[in-house]
Amino acid sequence: MSRYSLRWKRSALKELKKLPKTTVVKLVALAESLELEPFPSGCKKLSGTEHTYRVRSGDYRIVYQVQSGQLIIEVVKVGHRKDVYR
Repeated sequence: MSRYSLRWKRSALKELKKLPKTTVVKLVALAESLELEPFPSGCKKLSGTEHTYRVRSGDYRIVYQVQSGQLIIEVVKVGHRKDVYR
């Protein structure tokens, strides 16, 4: 299986910098694990979208899009579960 490349939207990086440092370490490790397995157990497809998924780490979520034809994963949004879907 080919390895996907991980890209971060600028807005997702800004959201990530506002989070606690211990949470950032966990979320970055989770995002990097998506390169090998873009659809890990526990990922959910977001309704109303075609290629957008989310994975969770405690109370935080990573929302990402998968472009299978180009082998790209783009992290769209990162944040607390109460804010990330707004």
